[in-house]
Amino acid sequence: MKKCSNSTENKFHILAFSTSEIGQCLLFTAVLLMYLMTVLGNTTIALLVCLVPQLHTPMYFFLSNLAISDVIYVSATLPKLLFILLTHDHWMSFSACMTQVYFFSLSAASDILLLTSMSYDRYVAICKPLQYFVHMNKGVCISLALCSWLISAINATMDTLITSLLSFCPTVIVDHFFCEQTKLNAISSSDTTSRNLLLIFQIILLASSPFLLIITSYLFIISAIMKIQSSKGRHKAFSSCTSHLTTVLIFFGPIIILYTKPESEHSKKLDKLFSLLYTAVVPMLNPFVYTLRNKDILNAIRNLRKMLFLFIKKLF
Repeated sequence: MKKCSNSTENKFHILAFSTSEIGQCLLFTAVLLMYLMTVLGNTTIALLVCLVPQLHTPMYFFLSNLAISDVIYVSATLPKLLFILLTHDHWMSFSACMTQVYFFSLSAASDILLLTSMSYDRYVAICKPLQYFVHMNKGVCISLALCSWLISAINATMDTLITSLLSFCPTVIVDHFFCEQTKLNAISSSDTTSRNLLLIFQIILLASSPFLLIITSYLFIISAIMKIQSSKGRHKAFSSCTSHLTTVLIFFGPIIILYTKPESEHSKKLDKLFSLLYTAVVPMLNPFVYTLRNKDILNAIRNLRKMLFLFIKKLF
């Protein structure tokens, strides 16, 4: 690629998905429904945890933070994709692209760190139940959540700053549906060797290491559950972890496939589909995973609905 200067006047042409008109309409409808369901579902969970005293526990505290992170996650990428599908305007300004880089990086890292905090919560609950409220007191929970957001914010700021310093030609094509960092590195006219090394370091520090901690936590959890004498006790202990374990699997599954599969021209087309899976489908599924079989959440919804009904009845 020819050498180009760094400028805030640069524009990016986001290719998104190349389909027929009917395909564009169907994709727009699907993405819009996923986005609305994700925002509605996760906002509902965050509000329930805030408003219902029965949900003021460590597990639901982390869940509410995860819900907020997921709302940011989808809002960083899907509105622009919807705009492209609706208007066929594929252009994105430099500042808009950098904003997208920041919020995507922020929410992706916070999701991983919050899932890791939740795995620690489940480890203490199953392996050290008598010391649970000592290890998972209010101060510890707030500290874990704050550290997750702070580390994510620092990482996102560093990502955005470094990416903004790369040189791009005045108009460049991004073969994705959002400003994905590896794609931006690939189209930059700068030497991105150090940037790619930093990305590897970030993957090890903020993705691989937390994932290993989660796996280690569940090895201890499974070992502790197997020592429980009664089958009813084992089932109860394991059922308290199924929602979190399911979320971990559906979150890390597509990412592992995306970053470990061999590169080819055909695989590049699949990259967008896998990216859409972990940026749209996974955050949409989280509220369902935590509510479908969760009696606490379902009871909280019923109680809140009764309170709203009584409030409306008093007004009229």
